[in-house]
Amino acid sequence: MQAENSNERIILGIDPGTTVMGYGVIKEVKKQVEMLTLGVVKLDHLDDHPLKLQRIFEKTVALIDQYHPDCLAIEAPFYGKNIQVMLKLGRAQGVAMAAALSRNIPIFEYAPRKIKQSITGNGNATKEQVAAMLQTLLKFTETPQFLDATDGLAVAVCHSFQRVGSAGQSKSYSGWAAFVKDNGKRLANITIKDKESLK
Repeated sequence: MQAENSNERIILGIDPGTTVMGYGVIKEVKKQVEMLTLGVVKLDHLDDHPLKLQRIFEKTVALIDQYHPDCLAIEAPFYGKNIQVMLKLGRAQGVAMAAALSRNIPIFEYAPRKIKQSITGNGNATKEQVAAMLQTLLKFTETPQFLDATDGLAVAVCHSFQRVGSAGQSKSYSGWAAFVKDNGKRLANITIKDKESLK
């Protein structure tokens, strides 16, 4: 495992859920970021809530053991009116975090709006817009079956964007404009269509 200020690290991103859990793993080498994998864990066929939590824990541990990430970036449950849904999402997030803690992996939490803002420059972007921008940034062509997979990937990329700066040093960006200023070359391949979809 590399230190957080290392020039190279692997980030596991998770979008927790009790119906579908999305995940993505990226490798960051200085300013370059590449996708290692993304996918989902389907849980909707399970009726027992504790069993769902067990699957989330086991899959998170399996991903950690396979890819040896340096940190876990996880999406915070959004505020909603349905208390039961909030409770279940909180449990799902907590179990994924516990899995990381069981392997001594540092955890970073991001609000959904922060993730969307980091990826697209728009905190109200749709899942489709986030997925399209990730395909452009990470240069992958396959379309994930579930947008929850790109949501998990987005959390990992969001965490990467918080520290990627000159000479691999930690750097936070106050907004999209500041990131674009430092990373113009990374965004040069975005098409007009991509730009229009993010407005």
